[in-house]
Amino acid sequence: MGAWWRWGTGSWRSTGGDKESAAAAEREFGDSFRALQADLAEPDAVVTVAEELFAEYGAPRVLVNNAGRNIDRPFLDMSFDDWDQVIAANLSAPFYLTRTLAPKMLEAGGGSVVNVAATTGIRPRLDGLNYCASKAGLLHFTKYLAMELAPTIRVNSLIPGMIDTEEMRTRFRTDEPHYRDKLLDEIPQRRIGDVDMMADALEFLVGEKSSYVTGQKLIVDGGQFMW
Repeated sequence: MGAWWRWGTGSWRSTGGDKESAAAAEREFGDSFRALQADLAEPDAVVTVAEELFAEYGAPRVLVNNAGRNIDRPFLDMSFDDWDQVIAANLSAPFYLTRTLAPKMLEAGGGSVVNVAATTGIRPRLDGLNYCASKAGLLHFTKYLAMELAPTIRVNSLIPGMIDTEEMRTRFRTDEPHYRDKLLDEIPQRRIGDVDMMADALEFLVGEKSSYVTGQKLIVDGGQFMW
């Protein structure tokens, strides 16, 4: 599980995620990037790593809650543990992180929180009750915080559509022409997005160009879901 912070230094910081990817990022970006690991579903772990970073860098400017987990199966086959693990990663972790960091952001006089949600939080799919419920909850979490933390902190949701990742290629079999064409028929722009598009959308939400945007959901999907 992971989350990204931007501290006053302008550096990006991450907890969790893939060890190899984190190591590669550290090599690429050098001193401007630091990877830390923590179980974001454990409140004490979140507080511990946050206190370390507060001491070294001060108040954060940006928090991006992008932890996510799927454990898919039909409702009647879903165990209590399947439910708990997904809710912990997708909904509780953003609560713990935001609850821990928001006071420092308020003291510093400003900040931006972006919660990475999902289209299934708006329109559910089969075999994913725990995931759909967690992402739907995250959307209301976003709106609520946008009200309570205003005007000092802006809070928005970023929702990816079909983005070219390994997970998406496996799940939707987009390397096979038949399945790829079927998917493209659902997307008005007839193309699959890439991670750079998501990064651009994120930069917009945390930057000054979106200074009058809060409590909103930005869906980056080529027009697939026009909600």
